[in-house]
Amino acid sequence: MYTLAIDLGGTKLSAALIGEKHDITQRRELPTPASASPQSLEYALAELTGHYQGKAHRVAVASTGIIANGVLTALNPDNLGGLNHFPLQACLEKLTGLPCLVLNDAQAAAWAEYCLLSDRFRHVTFITVSTGVGGGSVIAGRLLTGPHHFAGHIGHIQADPHGPICGCGRTGCVEAIASGRAIAAGAKHDLRGKDARAIFARAEQGHLQARQLIARSAEAIAQLSASLKALLDTECIVLGGSIGLAPGYREQVEELLTRLPPAFHLPVYPARYRHDAGLMGAALWCEYCAT
Repeated sequence: MYTLAIDLGGTKLSAALIGEKHDITQRRELPTPASASPQSLEYALAELTGHYQGKAHRVAVASTGIIANGVLTALNPDNLGGLNHFPLQACLEKLTGLPCLVLNDAQAAAWAEYCLLSDRFRHVTFITVSTGVGGGSVIAGRLLTGPHHFAGHIGHIQADPHGPICGCGRTGCVEAIASGRAIAAGAKHDLRGKDARAIFARAEQGHLQARQLIARSAEAIAQLSASLKALLDTECIVLGGSIGLAPGYREQVEELLTRLPPAFHLPVYPARYRHDAGLMGAALWCEYCAT
């Protein structure tokens, strides 16, 4: 049985076929439409899924945002390019003619990484640092989703009461300080207008402001990790996303954690599925729910 796995992110749409041996094949990518028109997303999904007609038996989706009853909404609409309140499950079932399961992307990634670590840990928390900041937790082998499907939106935990306004409307959220969008927004002088990728490149060259912006992001993630240890008694953190997997970033977070009191110490691992964590997690969750 093949699962058509789809990962809907703030900047790109990914899809692949995942077989019973959990092999990933026929991967394709498209940019996420920046238009606020629902038709633009439906058109992109039609283009993406059209390549897999007749090749899959079901569809599993990992999507940014809040997924409730198959509908995509967003706490921070900026991360969806204005797309909001989109009937994602119904749209994909219509396009493919297949049963479809939809899950938040960070929750999906948390499940994927937990499946790899379950022989060592029963309490695992995944943090993605990318366009935004999100996460997911598996506690005692159970994925936390919550009655309103809100569990894991840890990027909207407050990090600095005097910090910048977040897209969700609160002040000083982790996402407003640590995300790629936030790193770029904080750039001044010769870094103004550069994206996070360019700022990381300048940091590697020793640029002081670039290094400070990245260090501020890593500090927010380290403090978030410590708070999650206090709240959930999680046994480890798995770090993913384009920022979280950038060279040297995880090591900064781990080193900052060692400066805290011992009760807050915990290991920080890189996401082993890396940028496929959402795709694989959606497929594994679909498989789990089918049993």
